[in-house]
Amino acid sequence: MRIAKLALAGLAALAAGASALPSLAQEHAAPAAGGEAEHAAAGGGHHMLEPKGGWPHEDYFGTFDQNQLQRGFKVYKEVCSSCHGMKLLSFRNLGEQGGPFYDARFPNPNDNPVVKKLASEFTVSKLDPDSGDSVDVPAITSDRFPNPFANDIAARVGNGGALPPDFSVIAKARHGGAGYIYSLLNGYAEPPEGLNVNPGQHYNAYFPGDTGSQWSGDPRHKPPGGFLAMASPLEFAEVGFDDGTPTTKEQMAQDVAVFLAWASDPKAVARKQMGAAVIPFLILLSILVFLSYKALWRNIEH
Repeated sequence: MRIAKLALAGLAALAAGASALPSLAQEHAAPAAGGEAEHAAAGGGHHMLEPKGGWPHEDYFGTFDQNQLQRGFKVYKEVCSSCHGMKLLSFRNLGEQGGPFYDARFPNPNDNPVVKKLASEFTVSKLDPDSGDSVDVPAITSDRFPNPFANDIAARVGNGGALPPDFSVIAKARHGGAGYIYSLLNGYAEPPEGLNVNPGQHYNAYFPGDTGSQWSGDPRHKPPGGFLAMASPLEFAEVGFDDGTPTTKEQMAQDVAVFLAWASDPKAVARKQMGAAVIPFLILLSILVFLSYKALWRNIEH
């Protein structure tokens, strides 16, 4: 009887979770305007931008588009990797199922020639077994993405005192995920009149911060956003996509945001597919347990 009650409680929880999904989607939805839409406000009143079509990978059964992941990787490699590493991601992850360069002919991603070539285009530091010295060598598939700076001090010196964050789980670490990254990359703008921007800083309407100390206008209407040491990285980026997709700033921002969302959780799609198979089994099991309970206790008052 206790087992039956637990099974019924689990079934009810599953049903409640499924019914909550549409309401969450409606909460974050908004009408499109000029190819973009605003959705639920992030902390501090910042309204994040959303590309036309939204973020399909965030749906309950959503997947990643492989071509888009490849474009996003190219943007990361040619624009972002000069300042931001991904120390928790290995090159072989690029060739795993669901990854940007997955090929069914190579179940072992370490054998994927595309992944091997991409890894060799990065340099990593390793110890020379003969001398014990640190030497720079081309990366192999088992290596993790390298940090472009030797240490945090060197990173700060090269970036005006700011420490570029690691991109391994950036989409998980920021409220809004891919939406935050997309909004930030498109959020550089001329500061409104009355907002004083210090030398070496750049105003961004979607960067969480406090503009109050540098706002000379009405304190009740200070502009949203904050200040970044990083200038707009995509403003003058020259990235050519192999599939012919136009390389607009908005397109590059969308693609790299999706790639970083995948990099933050490369196994997300596999887990969704497993969940889709397990939930029907749990529902069937709950029905069988309930019927067993009714059969065992049908002639007993309780």
